[in-house]
Amino acid sequence: MPVFLLWLFYLTACSPSLEQQLDHLKLPAATTQLLLVTTLDWETSTASLQRLEKRDRHWRLVGDSIPVRVGRNGLGWGVGLHVDGLLGVQKIEGDGKAPAGVFPLGTVFGYADSPPLGVKMPYRAAGERDYFIDAVDSPDYNRWRSIPLMQTNDPKQYWHSFERMLRDDHQYELGMIVGHNLFPTTVGRGSAIFLHVWLNAETATSGCTAMAKADLLSVLKWLKPTANPLLLQAPADQVAGLRFPEAQ
Repeated sequence: MPVFLLWLFYLTACSPSLEQQLDHLKLPAATTQLLLVTTLDWETSTASLQRLEKRDRHWRLVGDSIPVRVGRNGLGWGVGLHVDGLLGVQKIEGDGKAPAGVFPLGTVFGYADSPPLGVKMPYRAAGERDYFIDAVDSPDYNRWRSIPLMQTNDPKQYWHSFERMLRDDHQYELGMIVGHNLFPTTVGRGSAIFLHVWLNAETATSGCTAMAKADLLSVLKWLKPTANPLLLQAPADQVAGLRFPEAQ
């Protein structure tokens, strides 16, 4: 056998599988569902989402991979359950990067009054008075806020920068809050990070992770609150090196 083929065989045989890499990470013991989003490098906005489930203390892939788009400028280390990596840049407000790291998955949201059939995660309907605040000078930074009915629905009176949760396009028709930089919140490290419907397959996001509506619905139906699901998002070569605080 040629030397090159021998080397390739050795490399493949000795390289840990994706599941083995995840088995070695010190993810929270209560987490049994994981969304893994990987890119080729820090600058790429195209990515792949894979679902994994922990069975008998080992991670197993579930279903097919899903094409997704992340930030138009790729990824940067976000604020989550992990310890920031030494390689790559930190995500900051307005940088066009999606956060890399490990993050809790929270509330599902959408335009409908009630969640789609089969969705088990907590749900919140988005109305015309709902805004997610990205103004770094506001105490409401990185929080969903609603203007009370007795007040004029003019968000510019309260915040100079915000995300409308009821958009003119369909991108927030269905979504999920990613627990990036939430508890605690560091001003300027990025806000309003969601899983949501993409504009189209060719368009990257400003920092969220987006996919086709049918794929997102499938993911949301799969998630269970009792599984304490997490999002792990990073360049593929960074997954195995993720580190966590000693005490979780």
